[in-house]
Amino acid sequence: MPHSILLVEDDLEISEMVKTQLGKEGFKVVQAFDGESALQYFSAEGFDLILLDLMLPKMNGMDYLQFVREQSVIPVLIMSAKDSEVDKAIGLGLGADDYIAKPFSMIELTARVKAAIRRANNYSKAVEKDVTASIGGLTVDLENFSVKKENQEIKLTAKEFLILKMFISSPNRVFTKEQIYQSVWNDDYYKDENVINVHMRRLREKIEDDPSNPKYIKTVWGIGYKLGEI
Repeated sequence: MPHSILLVEDDLEISEMVKTQLGKEGFKVVQAFDGESALQYFSAEGFDLILLDLMLPKMNGMDYLQFVREQSVIPVLIMSAKDSEVDKAIGLGLGADDYIAKPFSMIELTARVKAAIRRANNYSKAVEKDVTASIGGLTVDLENFSVKKENQEIKLTAKEFLILKMFISSPNRVFTKEQIYQSVWNDDYYKDENVINVHMRRLREKIEDDPSNPKYIKTVWGIGYKLGEI
């Protein structure tokens, strides 16, 4: 069956252009032109990826993304003319998997869509083979994609979980930002440290007692990060 994509974009011309291109690549594309209809589609159907514009009528893209992340770990790719570092940080901090600025090429968009779906599929296959791991008061169920701290469930995005899994799987290894990006995003690293910084900050806020003085994921200054000795 073809992969299904929910395209949330209020500009009809852009929406039709993206739908046509992805249709040629074999994707099934469902169009939503405002936040409210996007909510209805998301609740009624299953999708493999969401392409999300930020500037939407009836419900803005950030609020919509927050709703989606409370319900699912489906890959979300933001596409927006708002291209400042602040907007990228906010979008990725709320759980977006990637960000592409308008205007974009159809070739780049298609590549990013395929990469996001491929990463999600590879992750789903990988977790089936893994087991539960514990460190300190943190328990990570790599089979059921869940994390608990002192028996209290913690909700992580797919990227946050993959980062945590990387450290737990190699407890003695120091990872550079480039290695983290290439492994978790499965893509070339272009020195965009903002993406790693945002995800690491959000992960620490969820798992650490004191995010400013982390014990689970330590910073190795000048190199990268490693799992703490707890």
